[in-house]
Amino acid sequence: MYKFGLKLWSVNENYIDTAKKLYDENIYDYIELYAIPSSFDEYAELWKSLNIPYIIHAPHFMHGIDFSCEEKLNDNIKLAYEALKYADYLNADKIIFHPGIKGDYRQTARQIRMINDERILIENKPYHVAVETSALSLYDVCVGYNPEQIEYIMQESGAGLCLDIGHGICAANSLNIDYVSFLKEFISLKPYMFHISDGEINGKIDKHYNIGKGSFDFNVLFSLIPENSVISVETEKASKDNLNDFVLDMEQLKNYCKSK
Repeated sequence: MYKFGLKLWSVNENYIDTAKKLYDENIYDYIELYAIPSSFDEYAELWKSLNIPYIIHAPHFMHGIDFSCEEKLNDNIKLAYEALKYADYLNADKIIFHPGIKGDYRQTARQIRMINDERILIENKPYHVAVETSALSLYDVCVGYNPEQIEYIMQESGAGLCLDIGHGICAANSLNIDYVSFLKEFISLKPYMFHISDGEINGKIDKHYNIGKGSFDFNVLFSLIPENSVISVETEKASKDNLNDFVLDMEQLKNYCKSK
């Protein structure tokens, strides 16, 4: 039986009451909490009060961490330990990190090894970045877009794997590779957990659509994801006041599981 997680940010105080209610109703099994930098003192106690299992997602490039860049080592370590602080406080047994953008995957492995925490999972990335900024072009290449780079990082750093299905599909499309065989290569690395959302089956940019709003074939995807896997649902939330769209996502995902 799969375990499903609700993805929230540490500053999402607006969802706390609803998240507790849905957990008590057995809609989901844990919260994957994205740890916004400098949010611990204000928000950590609120999340702890829910008495819900947690997985922590550390800040990524957009919030300052890029393990693939040697020049950012000191900042990376500082931000990483803040995420570890969240994990310690909330008794989370896993912490997810992105491998970086435009840099060297071998540097990523080196820096993760320096942190030396057995809870760390590395997440695979699309080939191209999803958001253009002053520091990024949509043509910039992410680190960890293929199984070879991810396997190297895992072997050299001791990290486990969080397999993002949408990222894998996008990377396969950018590389003109069949996405099913590409995902199977990642799955051969024995991911601890998965990220799932809907998207464009031929797209190269990750969209995080709600389930049924894109063209992913979830019958195919659930034929690949092993039984009893841990799966965080990374879909859009249209309302700041409720999680109704997440409830609908969960209904559809559980229906796919039943038909497996």
